[in-house]
Amino acid sequence: MTAPESGFGAELQPFAGITSFMRRPVTRDLAGVDVAVVGVPFDGGTSYRSGARHGPRRIREASVMLWGYNNALAVKPLDVLQVVDYGDVNVIPPSIAETMANVEAEVGAVLAAGATVLALGGDHSVSLPLLRAHARKLGPLGVVHFDAHPDTWHREFDAQPYSHGTPFRRAIEEGLLDPSRYVQVGLRGPTEEAVDWQWARERGVRAFTMDDVAELGLPAVVRMMREALRGPSYVSLDIDAADPAFAPGTGTPEVGGFSSKEMLQLVRGLRGIDLVGCDLVEVCPPYDHGDITAILAANLAFELLSLMAVRRRGG
Repeated sequence: MTAPESGFGAELQPFAGITSFMRRPVTRDLAGVDVAVVGVPFDGGTSYRSGARHGPRRIREASVMLWGYNNALAVKPLDVLQVVDYGDVNVIPPSIAETMANVEAEVGAVLAAGATVLALGGDHSVSLPLLRAHARKLGPLGVVHFDAHPDTWHREFDAQPYSHGTPFRRAIEEGLLDPSRYVQVGLRGPTEEAVDWQWARERGVRAFTMDDVAELGLPAVVRMMREALRGPSYVSLDIDAADPAFAPGTGTPEVGGFSSKEMLQLVRGLRGIDLVGCDLVEVCPPYDHGDITAILAANLAFELLSLMAVRRRGG
């Protein structure tokens, strides 16, 4: 694959260039590609505020402020990795099942071509087909899941098994992840029943509520996350893990979450894990103010990309 032309470069001023992710070339030619940024603009699985289908586009627009060098991790990802913007998966707004089939097939093809996927949602239901595609290639995964909600409910809509509140329930049932290597971070807020957080814990999942984080401290939580993430690991980051003061543009906001700074610390704390794929979901631009949420999401996506670069460089 030839080097990108200067008109795509991250060195451009924020007001210039085409707003692909970090102005990377938009292509489906994956020859020589290390990382493909894939949009999944679907929000048919939401249970409250819709609009996350616009998330991938807005995150790409906010990514023009990513200058390229990560000072905290001492790496310039685009110097280490060949990154492209793959564009968006074909979603079917009225059909969650057809959309999930498309996501699994298209992302599976990207993985088969040898690229790592950084997916931009979309609501959290899209994580299930993403995990299916990754597990088909790599077997049961270790997962760190940043979220205000466990997303392990059995049903949200009568007999419908799929929504943004069920992906990790289905993933455990389908054997896509190893519960002993699955960590939930950021749980908080009221639930319908006292048992709503218990189903995953009863199966060996390690769950950290915000009260746990306050008691243990962020460094201890990072250490315990890393202890659980043995072997190939996947990161799923719901932007509502951040407090609504820092991420108002999301479908199901919960007060008492992480600050932007704390989110950065948590993601950077994963340095060195065997990161095989990731998604960043639930950015809902209609409820954003001044692009606060999209800017945070773009920066967190950059941090995930930086983790891949550090791993590739051997740091």
